[in-house]
Amino acid sequence: MAEKEKRTKKIKKKLLHKYRLVVLNEDTFEERFSFKLNRLNVFVFSTLFAVFLIVITTLLIAFTPLREYIPGYSSTSLKKKATDLTFKTDSLQQTININEQYLASIRKVLSGDVKTVEFNKDSILNAAKIDPSIINLAASRQDSLLREKVLAEDKYNPLAQNDVNIVLFPPVKGSISETYNPKEKHFAVDIITVKDAPVKATADGTVIFAEWTADTGNVIIIEHSNNLISVYKHNASLTKTQGQFVKAGEVIATVGNTGELTTGPHLHFELWSDGYPINPTNFIDFD
Repeated sequence: MAEKEKRTKKIKKKLLHKYRLVVLNEDTFEERFSFKLNRLNVFVFSTLFAVFLIVITTLLIAFTPLREYIPGYSSTSLKKKATDLTFKTDSLQQTININEQYLASIRKVLSGDVKTVEFNKDSILNAAKIDPSIINLAASRQDSLLREKVLAEDKYNPLAQNDVNIVLFPPVKGSISETYNPKEKHFAVDIITVKDAPVKATADGTVIFAEWTADTGNVIIIEHSNNLISVYKHNASLTKTQGQFVKAGEVIATVGNTGELTTGPHLHFELWSDGYPINPTNFIDFD
């Protein structure tokens, strides 16, 4: 017991034993200033200073932008920006894909690269031999209920489109020098007329292409309603630009002889419906 008290007093004496820290002038040994210290004061001061540094560092990391410079630290704002950029990148990629498909379809219209549909002759003849009188064409109860349901839903649907009959006007008046011939991949009619005659829009629509091409010269393409596209090639000049809306009968170009694939002033006119060429003479009288 006595030894324990003696040891405690010795430790206490060491902690409370006073020391003097003196700062002297090296040349004159003049005392500048001095501090009275003991080991307990030094220990307490060091502990408080360490705690202070820890608190200050924690506050700087938690409430200042300096935390973003710490490797591996994830910032909420940076996560949000990264997420927004990811969505924007995905949207831009989808837009690019749609534009590429659109340009590919326009390229096919310009070059006439289209796959023709082949039918089985025997199946058509066999279908023609079927007597329609023995076929029950009456609508079933399920079909009638479905039709009523669809009509009721579309009645108040602003996106539902009613069937509209589009009247197509002749772009120019003249004689046809080369007719529509899909076997030779001539998906158009060539109309001979006087040079610089006005070329008119066959229907209301938006100009989706108005540029020069080496083979077909000045070309203008108009997109109409119901996925109908009209194409006008070999023009001398164009009066409309891409993106403009035109009315039926409005002048969009003048007849010319531009491009390598031409032998004289004429209009090369094409009609495309849902990506397939159709014979313009079935809908337009060019005489």
